[in-house]
Amino acid sequence: MLERIRAIPPGFVRTYGDVSPGAPRFAGSALSRCDDDSVPWWRVVRADGTLAKGARQRRRLEAEGVPFRGARVDLRRVRIPG
Repeated sequence: MLERIRAIPPGFVRTYGDVSPGAPRFAGSALSRCDDDSVPWWRVVRADGTLAKGARQRRRLEAEGVPFRGARVDLRRVRIPG
């Protein structure tokens, strides 16, 4: 799972289900405790494009040029499937 997350390039995202097929909640649980910036946790979003870590996550994604449609990441443009 961590390898899949580390492989997400700046400006792109994957969903929890993409990084942990069959167990997206496991990925969410693991990333909620992750403070290691070598694991770009901010590039993993919910399947509907919403953010688990709110404004903190959005600031990091916007700094990388990730587009939003309202409060959601525009997954059609920047999602890398699992």
